[in-house]
Amino acid sequence: MTLRDLILLVNPSDKEWATDARLLRWLTFLWMFIGLAVLFSASYPSADAEFGDGLYYFKRQLIWAVLGLVGFNLQVRSPLRYILGIAQWFVILLLGFILITLIPGFGTTVNGATRWLALGPVPLQPSELIKPFLVLQSARIFGQWKRLSWRVRLTWLGIFACVLVGILLQPNLSTAALCGMTLWLVALASGLPFSYLGGTALGGLLLATISISLKEYQRRRVMSFLDPWADPMRDGYQLVQSLLAVGSGGTWGSGFGLSQQKLFYLPIQYTDFIFAVFAEEFGFAGSVLLLGLIMAYATLALMVAMKTRNSVYRLVAIGAMILIVGQSLLNIGVATGVLPTTGLPFPFFSYGGSSMIASLLSAGLLIRVARENSGAEVVSLQSRRQSAAERRRVRK
Repeated sequence: MTLRDLILLVNPSDKEWATDARLLRWLTFLWMFIGLAVLFSASYPSADAEFGDGLYYFKRQLIWAVLGLVGFNLQVRSPLRYILGIAQWFVILLLGFILITLIPGFGTTVNGATRWLALGPVPLQPSELIKPFLVLQSARIFGQWKRLSWRVRLTWLGIFACVLVGILLQPNLSTAALCGMTLWLVALASGLPFSYLGGTALGGLLLATISISLKEYQRRRVMSFLDPWADPMRDGYQLVQSLLAVGSGGTWGSGFGLSQQKLFYLPIQYTDFIFAVFAEEFGFAGSVLLLGLIMAYATLALMVAMKTRNSVYRLVAIGAMILIVGQSLLNIGVATGVLPTTGLPFPFFSYGGSSMIASLLSAGLLIRVARENSGAEVVSLQSRRQSAAERRRVRK
């Protein structure tokens, strides 16, 4: 594998991949390119007003996309057993970063939540980056549940619980809920007894209820979701403006770049509510096509999971699909008023480096499973060294 292989979108060896792997790859790139175009439109007015450069957010997102593609290409070209082998260390490392954000003075606070760590000029959100590694480690634990001792089981259940509680304390109820649902659904797909799953579900609901009871802003979000028009200038403002954007798109939309709500009416229009800008500019027709793209992605992901014989790999595919497709549907549900307002980004659309990298890593996991389903060649390190030695001898 060369550096060129890590950053190029097209590689001659891709023609040898299975059809579903190639389709998922191109759908991922199509989704990402559409998202970059929509981000360019949605962020331009704010970037121009804040920094005097309308391309500020777009250029930074391009940099994150390139970095994410390096990780993406590493994953699709590396044996999944190696990736699974190192996943536990990333979970522990990123859990440490999440806990560091809770220490006063270490985390970066934005809009009342301390979810970021500033590594020099680079802000990282550990709760976003940990998502694909949670999928890998949960697939590894739940896929081999019957073969593990209770000590190992309880250790990792405790680590998963620490991750969720740490994210919840930032506070970040939406990400904690998504991670919790992902872990629960992976466990469900693995065939764990319903007695375990039922108790875990009740515990998660109890935690969410306690968090909403203690955090006034979370409680107000839920109440404003039920009737945003009761307080359209305060608690219901975001949702009202989002609904106005979606509704004003009509059938065909106002046209690319012609959204009115992004002109400082709709808050955070290039992150959590970017779908509202998309719906306004491309209308009902564009929204249906986007949902069709998401459903096609979900269908291919399910086909990959169903064809996978290895139980752990199957759970990896299911977990990656939940992160990409499930999070997208939750974001759209928030923007259209179907769900309470949350801080979940739209994969490949919303501005944010951690979200872009996590989305590309999740897609890379799914495509790698598809490749291994088709018998992708897995070469050991010793074989690679032997091949390299043979090539050197030939050159001499």
